[in-house]
Amino acid sequence: MERGKMAEAESLETAAEHERILREIESTDTACIGPTLRSVYDGEEHGRFMEKLETRIRNHDREIEKMCNFHYQGFVDSITELLKVRGEAQKLKNQVTDTNRKLQHEGKELVIAMEELKQCRLQQRNISATVDKLMLCLPVLEMYSKLRDQMKTKRHYPALKTLEHLEHTYLPQVSHYRFCKVMVDNIPKLREEIKDVSMSDLKDFLESIRKHSDKIGETAMKQAQQQRNLDNIVLQQPRIGSRRKSKKDVYTIFDTEIESTSPKSEQDSGILDVEDEEDDEEVPGAQDLVDFSPVYRCLHIYSVLGARETFENYYRKQRRKQARLVLQPPSNMHETLDGYRKYFNQIVGFFVVEDHILHTTQGLVNRAYIDELWEMALSKTIAALRTHSSYCSDPNLVLDLKNLIVLFADTLQVYGFPVNQLFDMLLEIRDQYSETLLKKWAGIFRNILDSDNYSPIPVTSEDMYKKVVGQFPFQDTELEKQPFPKKFPFSEFVPKVYNQIKEFIYACLKFSEDLHLSSTEVDDMIRKSTNLLLTRTLSNSLQNVIKRKNIGLTELVQIIINTTHLEKSCKYLEEFITNITNVLPETVHTTKLYGTTTFKDARHAAEEEIYTNLNQKIDQFLQLADYDWMTGDLGNKASDYLVDLIAFLRSTFAVFTHLPGKVAQTACMSACKHLATSLMQLLLEAEVRQLTLGALQQFNLDVRECEQFARSGPVPGFQEDTLQLAFIDLRQLLDLFIQWDWSTYLADYGQPNCKYLRVNPVTALTLLENTSSEVAAGFHDLRR
Repeated sequence: MERGKMAEAESLETAAEHERILREIESTDTACIGPTLRSVYDGEEHGRFMEKLETRIRNHDREIEKMCNFHYQGFVDSITELLKVRGEAQKLKNQVTDTNRKLQHEGKELVIAMEELKQCRLQQRNISATVDKLMLCLPVLEMYSKLRDQMKTKRHYPALKTLEHLEHTYLPQVSHYRFCKVMVDNIPKLREEIKDVSMSDLKDFLESIRKHSDKIGETAMKQAQQQRNLDNIVLQQPRIGSRRKSKKDVYTIFDTEIESTSPKSEQDSGILDVEDEEDDEEVPGAQDLVDFSPVYRCLHIYSVLGARETFENYYRKQRRKQARLVLQPPSNMHETLDGYRKYFNQIVGFFVVEDHILHTTQGLVNRAYIDELWEMALSKTIAALRTHSSYCSDPNLVLDLKNLIVLFADTLQVYGFPVNQLFDMLLEIRDQYSETLLKKWAGIFRNILDSDNYSPIPVTSEDMYKKVVGQFPFQDTELEKQPFPKKFPFSEFVPKVYNQIKEFIYACLKFSEDLHLSSTEVDDMIRKSTNLLLTRTLSNSLQNVIKRKNIGLTELVQIIINTTHLEKSCKYLEEFITNITNVLPETVHTTKLYGTTTFKDARHAAEEEIYTNLNQKIDQFLQLADYDWMTGDLGNKASDYLVDLIAFLRSTFAVFTHLPGKVAQTACMSACKHLATSLMQLLLEAEVRQLTLGALQQFNLDVRECEQFARSGPVPGFQEDTLQLAFIDLRQLLDLFIQWDWSTYLADYGQPNCKYLRVNPVTALTLLENTSSEVAAGFHDLRR
C-alpha cells in the first residue's frame, strides 16, 4: 500500500512537472525552447510527456476549431499559419531527432567515462583505505629496517633500543597483520643475534687488545718518561711554574669523548691508527689509541638483557687467560733490551686497559680482581726477571734493564699498583750488575796492563805535565822544579787505572739512581763494590801480570813503583766517593776502602817475583859456567860468565834506585845469597870427583869478584860488610883449602870465635874427598 502511495505521489509530481514544461513551451520563445526540451529528455517519463503534449495539442486544436468556427477566416488564416508551423514543427522534430541521435552518440563516451570515473572513485576509496593502513604499518617496517641497518653497522645497543620500541610501541598497533606475527616471533632471535654479534665484537676487541698491548704499554711508559723528564726540569728550574700530573690528570689524558665511550657510540672496535708523534710533541694518551666502545656496548646490551653477570664472568675469564699469555716471557728475552721492553710494554698495556675499565665502568672489574691479577703478574714478572737477568753479562745491558724496570715500576705506580717488590728485586740485580761490572773492568785492567810499556811517563812541556797531573793526583816539588823534558816516576797505567776506578764508581752510582735509596745506602753500595774491584779484580789483574812468564825485572820494578803511587791515591778515591754521595767517611758504619791492602799485596808479590826472577837470571848465567876441575893452569882473572853476571847485577840494581830502600836491599841481599849458595852447590856437585889447584884458584878468583861486587855497594843503605856476609861461608871454605889450615880448623872447631866458624864439617869433608894428594902438596907449597 505504501508502494502505491509512493507511486501516486511520484505520478502527481511528474504531472506537475510536465505541466510546467508545457507552459514553458507555450510561453517561451522558439529560440530558447532547447533547454526546455532537454529537461524533458533528462527525465524518464518522456513518453507520458508526449502523451500530454498530444493531449495539449488536441485541446488547442479544439480551441482553434472553436475559434475558427467563430472566426473562420481567422481560422483559415490560422490553418494556413499552422500548416506553416507544422512544416516548421516537422523540421524542428527532425532537428530534435537528429540532435537526440547525436546526443545519444556523444553520450555513450560520457557514459563510459562516467563508468570509468565510478571505478576510479572506488579505487580511490580503496587506495585511501590502504594508505591509512600503510601509515600504521610503515613505522613498523621503518623501525625494522632501521633495526637491520643498525645491526649491519654494528650499532648493537641502538639496535636493542629500536627492538624494544618496535616490540612495545609499534607492533601492538598492527598486531592483526600476518607479517607482524612473523616479526613478533623473530624478536627473540634478533635479541640473541644482537647478543652474539656484540659478543663477537667483544672477542675481536679482546684479540685486538692482546695484539696491541705492547703499543699501549709503550705509549704509557713514554708518558711516564716525559713526566720524569718534566719533574727533573722542575727540580733544576724551580722558577718554571709546573705541577706533577696526578692520577686524575693521567686519566684526563685517557678519557675520550662521551659519544665515543657511551653505549650509543658507533666507533669501530679495536686499536685506532695513530701516527708516531715527533719527539718535541706530546705523546698521545694510551687510551687515545683504543676504542673501548665494544666493551661498553656489550656491557650495556647484556645489562639490558639481564645477563650482566654472565658478561662480567666471561670478560674476567678471558682477561685472566690473556694475562697469563702476557706474563709468559720469550725464551730469548735476555739477549736484547728490546726483548725486555716488549715484555714490559705488554704488561703495562694490559694493566692500563684494566685500570681504565675499572674507572670507566661500574662493576665490570673491581679492585679485588685487579689486585689479584697484579699479585700474579708481580710474582711471575719478578721470577722471569730473576731468571733472564742472570744470563746478562753486559753491564750496559743490566743498567739499561734497571732503568727500564724503574720506568716500568714508575708507570704502574701512577696507576696505583704497588711496586715495592720490584725495587727490592732491583737490589738483587744490583749485586749482579756489580759482578758484570767487575768482569768488564777485569778486561779493562787486563788491556791497560798488557798495553803498558812499564816505563816512566816522559813529558816535554807544561801542558803535558798538567794533563798527567789532571788525570792522577800527584805532587812532587822536586819534579816540578826540574826542567823539561822530565819523567814521572810511574808509567801510564797508573793514571789509566785510577781513572778507570773512578769510572767504575760512576757506573755503580748510575745503578743507584731512581732506586729511592738514602745517601748512606748509596755510599755503602759504592764502597763495597769498589772494594771488590780493588781486592779481587784489580788485585787478580796485577797478580796475573806479576806472575807472567815473560815479565822482566824492569817491569816488576815499575809495578812496585806504580802500586806505591796507587796506594797513596786511595785517600783521593775516598774523597771522590764522599763528594758524589755527600756521606762523610767518619759516618757510623761507613765502609772503608781496602785499596791500601790490595796495592801492598801486589807490591809484595812483585817483590817476591823480583827475588825469584833475579835468582833465575843468576841460574841462567851459572849454567854458562864451564870449569875445568882438572886444569893445572893458574888463572889470573875471573871467569867471563861471572863477569857478565856481575855486570847484569850492577845494571839491574841501578834500576832499583826508585824502589823503596828495603826492597832494593832485600833484592840485592837475596841475589848475593843465591849466588853464593849456587856457587857452593857448583863446587860440591856430584860430578866433581877431583879438584886441581888451578881449578880451585880460578874458583877463588870468581868468588873474589863477587866479594868485590858486594863491597862496591850496588844498593845504598847497607852497613860496611853486611852484603859481603852473603859469601862468608864460601870464603872461609876456600881459605881453609887454599891455605890448607886444617890444624887451625881442627883446633878452633866448636868455639864461638873460631877462624872457620862458617865451614860446615860435612861440606869440608866432601870437598876434601875430591881433592887429591898432589893437590894437597901443591897447597902446602903455595902456602910456603
